[in-house]
Amino acid sequence: MIIELHLLQSFPASNLNRDDVGQPKSVTFGGVTRGRISSQCLKRSARGLFPRFGLGADERGVRTKRLLLATARILDGTKGEPTDETKDIVREALRVLGFKVTEEDLTQYLFFLGRDAAEHLADFCRQHRDRLEKAAAARRGEGAKKKDGKTKKVGPDAAAVEAARHILSAGRAADIALFGRMIANNRDFNVDAASQVAHAVSTHAVTTEFDYYTAVDDLKSAETDEDAGADMIGTVDFNAACYYRYANVNLAQLEENLAIRDDEDDLVERATSAWIKAFVQATPSGKQNSMAAHTRPEALLAVVREHSAWNLANAFLKPVEGTDIMGDSTERMLKHFTDLNAFYGDGEIKAVIGASPTGALPHLEATSTVTSLGEFTDRIVAAAREKR
Repeated sequence: MIIELHLLQSFPASNLNRDDVGQPKSVTFGGVTRGRISSQCLKRSARGLFPRFGLGADERGVRTKRLLLATARILDGTKGEPTDETKDIVREALRVLGFKVTEEDLTQYLFFLGRDAAEHLADFCRQHRDRLEKAAAARRGEGAKKKDGKTKKVGPDAAAVEAARHILSAGRAADIALFGRMIANNRDFNVDAASQVAHAVSTHAVTTEFDYYTAVDDLKSAETDEDAGADMIGTVDFNAACYYRYANVNLAQLEENLAIRDDEDDLVERATSAWIKAFVQATPSGKQNSMAAHTRPEALLAVVREHSAWNLANAFLKPVEGTDIMGDSTERMLKHFTDLNAFYGDGEIKAVIGASPTGALPHLEATSTVTSLGEFTDRIVAAAREKR
């Protein structure tokens, strides 16, 4: 069963997700420039809301390159700097498991790990301490470090691969199960994402503008030989746009990733509920301190279907024009959905739920609309549960 979310959300002056030169990200779509928010940015924003919506620390992962340091601190029982000897042991353990470590003691990859990964790696180090100490000492003696500071890569044996699989197990981390994990040189540790997230794209053409600002030195005007002018000037790029946001989650994949075997285990349902609430309310943090663009979606459409998935972005292939951007975008999105249903058939669709703070949802039957986010979420989860 697949759940889709289609959202329309308007932001006033903002720079929610900027590119390498500080401008709001953009894309050319339908022959004109659109505002864009990357899927990575939206996923990061949603992950940050998972604790608020009921997922505990042991049900969330952590993304880091600092596995060595975290493990060494556990072994030394300190929150400060661990000893060099302990770091040597952990560094050697990571090498045995098949992972490179830089001279800054960072792993080659930005791992997406369960919260207990460092504990598991510490256990591995304790179990093989003598072997790892000897290997580390031999390595120091041989000067086996490469000139670039990276440890020499040695392929792991079968036992090491099994140990690494245990250490990197995503376990019950719902965010890893939802968003997946890829480790380039070892597909054994990959997790297929249960959720797909599209880049948010504005429904209309946008132009990037800039804000010229000055900053005043409060003490400057008191100096007799100084004028009262600003002591700092600069510019900040921004745009204002109404975005179409789309994401889906495959519940069968989510259940497989979480290794659910107990009918009483409600983690899939809780993770689904958290995913819905978090995605609806996720707002990127870029430049929020200076622009405070904390809006909420004004048109929400959820579809529960057996197979396939439909991104409705082509509703806006021809950019929306005029001044009623949200109203016209809502009309476009829901009509496009209705047209696709009429042409391709709606046999796979098990439920359609729409919601809007204004109640303006053309093309949807009254029985398919709800009046609050709570009811929106409950109806989606109930429909998915009924069809599983």
